[in-house]
Amino acid sequence: MSPSAVTTISQFLEPLALDNAVALKLSREFYSNFKYLSSESLDQFLPTPISMSILRPEGRQSTGRFLAMDIGGSNLRVGFVELLPDGQARRLNRLLEQSWPILDHLKNENSERLFGWVGEHIAQVVREGCETWGLSSEEELPMGVTFSFPMKQTSLSEATLMVMGKGFAITSDLDLGGHLLKGYEQHRTADLPPIKIAAITNDAVATLVSFVYQYPAAPNQKAAMGLIVGTGCNATIPLKLSSLHQNKFPDLISVQQDQDLLDVGIAVNTEWSINGSAAPLRMLGLISRWDEELDKAGETPGFQPLEYMTAGRYLGELARLIFVDFLTTVHGVSPDDLPQRLHQRFGLSTTFLSHFYPESHKGDILEQLQKEFDLAADTTFTWTSTHAEALHQIAKAIQTRAAGIVAAATIGLLRCADEIPDPSETVQDSVANGDSVEELVVGYTGGCIQHFQDYLKDTQAFLDFITQEEFAAQGKQIRVTLEPCHDGGITGAGILVPAALASTQA
Repeated sequence: MSPSAVTTISQFLEPLALDNAVALKLSREFYSNFKYLSSESLDQFLPTPISMSILRPEGRQSTGRFLAMDIGGSNLRVGFVELLPDGQARRLNRLLEQSWPILDHLKNENSERLFGWVGEHIAQVVREGCETWGLSSEEELPMGVTFSFPMKQTSLSEATLMVMGKGFAITSDLDLGGHLLKGYEQHRTADLPPIKIAAITNDAVATLVSFVYQYPAAPNQKAAMGLIVGTGCNATIPLKLSSLHQNKFPDLISVQQDQDLLDVGIAVNTEWSINGSAAPLRMLGLISRWDEELDKAGETPGFQPLEYMTAGRYLGELARLIFVDFLTTVHGVSPDDLPQRLHQRFGLSTTFLSHFYPESHKGDILEQLQKEFDLAADTTFTWTSTHAEALHQIAKAIQTRAAGIVAAATIGLLRCADEIPDPSETVQDSVANGDSVEELVVGYTGGCIQHFQDYLKDTQAFLDFITQEEFAAQGKQIRVTLEPCHDGGITGAGILVPAALASTQA
């Protein structure tokens, strides 16, 4: 249907439609796509040096306080993670933690200035630790690092950055650990200890590490996967080494001392938002003209199509493009009558749209719209309840599609990891293989999935539909459940420090 023939917002939004049936088809396409990417792509499904024995340790009780840092797309956090003995109500505490926004001018800086700023804040927290606990200035302080960007790792303590995205201008092929140490040394005084990079990991991997460590799984449950839907969108899951392209194998993999490397399953950072995963979206016609417009205006066109459709950095911008298009083509509003901010990239924020719905605690949606986008005094155009409702429908359509995509990708990834049966596998086959898990639990984090409209609830609803359709007819009860794992970036970094120090590298 051409835009000129559209008369209602529902018709206008048809290119964004994604229902249960499409989500089911998409999950199957993602499964095939992810199997291919894991075995062939060198840019996605990146193995980490974290083996299953590090991820799910048995018989070891690490305790103590460990320095941890989390560099995300929006914020830097530094603090200490205290691991507690078994038998207590909680597994860990977060101590002396501080957070700072990474402003746009920092994102546009060169690597020396950005990491110098990071090092300054690490030194600030280390100083507080010295004053609070009397840390020795002579003893090297091991640190765990979570970095929310693509990277390649040769060992658990070393990482080379790839293209960052999320608005950062830093180029690839940088030694992350070296830059962090250099930045810290610029601000370390004689009374502060030197630091040692013990472990580096991605935010999705850290979330999985934290989730597995803290989640009290019942006998029929398994903490299976880490999911990030915040500024960006990513996922991590353990995969068998044999399922990955040999050129992606880490040089060194951290394992328990008695483990045979041939038996190793390792945590894999999927980077599922990068362009290799676009094929299923294109196949099912889910990439709209507005998605293409957003993509072309980005820092690196074509880089992360799935992220543009699901993540917090982009959903508000997508809504802005659609809203302006609807107002000008369907309602005949002159572009000159619209507020200048609606013509600016990222002029409509995801945060504003998160609670933009009737009966929101933020107030009436028309009043919200009027307050957010003041009109020029000399214009005859006025905001109406029809405009406000149209924007709400746009936000909801974007969110529903995002939830369907994330749910489908989650099912596809769990299948890729053999956590749930292939659609062609019979129930008898899965039982014969010893499959007794009835509930796979996905640890999620990120402000977007928590706060944007009904993102979390709708993602769970899509997961329930897909698993019901795939397995109910076979008489098998399998459920995929989303459970919160907030702050997994910094806690996962802290958890990895003693695991890395105690491990061997094969």
